[in-house]
Amino acid sequence: MALVETDVKKLRREFAALNLNDPTAVPVFFCGPGGSQAHGSVLNAMSEYLTQANSNHNGNFLYSRRTDEIVEAGRAAVADFLNAPRREEIVFGPNMTTLTFRISQAIGRTLRSGDEVLVTRLDHDANVAPWLQLESSGIVVRFIDFSVPDCTLNMPQIKETIGPRTRVVAVGYASNAVGTINDVRTIVEWARAAGALTYIDAVHFAPHGPIDVQALDCDLLACSAYKFFGPHLGGLYGRYELLNDLPPAKVRPAGDHPPDKFETGTNNFEAIHGTTAAVNYLASVGRRFGREFAGDFPGLTDRRLEVKIGLAAIRAYEQPLCRRLIEGLKEIPGLNLYGLTDPGDTERRVPTVSFTSDRLSPKEIADRLNDRNIFVWDGHFYAWETIKRLGLDRTGGLVRVGICHYNTRDEVDALIEALKEMHPA
Repeated sequence: MALVETDVKKLRREFAALNLNDPTAVPVFFCGPGGSQAHGSVLNAMSEYLTQANSNHNGNFLYSRRTDEIVEAGRAAVADFLNAPRREEIVFGPNMTTLTFRISQAIGRTLRSGDEVLVTRLDHDANVAPWLQLESSGIVVRFIDFSVPDCTLNMPQIKETIGPRTRVVAVGYASNAVGTINDVRTIVEWARAAGALTYIDAVHFAPHGPIDVQALDCDLLACSAYKFFGPHLGGLYGRYELLNDLPPAKVRPAGDHPPDKFETGTNNFEAIHGTTAAVNYLASVGRRFGREFAGDFPGLTDRRLEVKIGLAAIRAYEQPLCRRLIEGLKEIPGLNLYGLTDPGDTERRVPTVSFTSDRLSPKEIADRLNDRNIFVWDGHFYAWETIKRLGLDRTGGLVRVGICHYNTRDEVDALIEALKEMHPA
């Protein structure tokens, strides 16, 4: 049974933001790339924690013990989400950006002057700026370019640039600015052959398709629960042996082994409980609507399998909406689309579509759509290098439309009609 629009309309009832008493007040949320709406079970889980377990951890009383159990359950949930071998390989933090700074600094302490880190101009700055901080220690940061016409990474340049001094290759799973899905598996293979570590920013891909760190064979991968229908929390997978060897900055009483040594300070326990709920929601999508994809994930069982087939079902539902969006935008005079703009290229992108207008600035378009209760992003989205490479850093950046599985064909058509009215032939 595939996920179809009638199912999505039922799922929408499970999201409080999409189920207001006055349906006419419900916005059209195309702002998911900056943060998706939270599933109802997430809200319930966070409230449950704050009323039935609210305490710091590692205490010898009931609420503290409940907190310990909730943290371990959260690690298990994210391990299942990413197919990580061990729950101890999951590190929590405020967000992916903070986690990346922590890890990059820890890796930096193991490097020598002249060692090289590769980053890309297609990445969110959270996977660029932390590595640039290492230049003050003599580390050489090399940039990988992308093709401006279709916003795909220059793969030959990556292969040629990885060399004997390469120590880290940092790359995004999917571009948060233009939606391109990168060939991460091949990049990991090239890096591993050279003895380099790989750090994958999977934040933007996470709500749109299954992630398997074992199949990718990456060393480190980060994501954020608030992009896959959960709370504001960052999650990091790292190979246990690597995490165990890295020397993070921490306070002295903090644990000396992963993941504790990377979590100095008090975690956001209610958000961890909410993240477990978000993973369980995705698993429920798999149980309800993804049976046809079960054979695509041999060797997985229980929640790990359910999450993967749930995300596969979500991806299959989103792709036709993305094609419709691209086709509709290409019909509007004065709009310029960026990235993979052939409707047949949806396998190579997530349903995030960005454009500019010959007539209106990105901000003007976002403002006018807001007046119609349609929410989109405008600007650079922290994809600093991408926007500069496209030559849009002084003209307001891009308008970004992000489709999630709770969006419908009617919403896509409403957006297209609104843009047509702004751009009469």
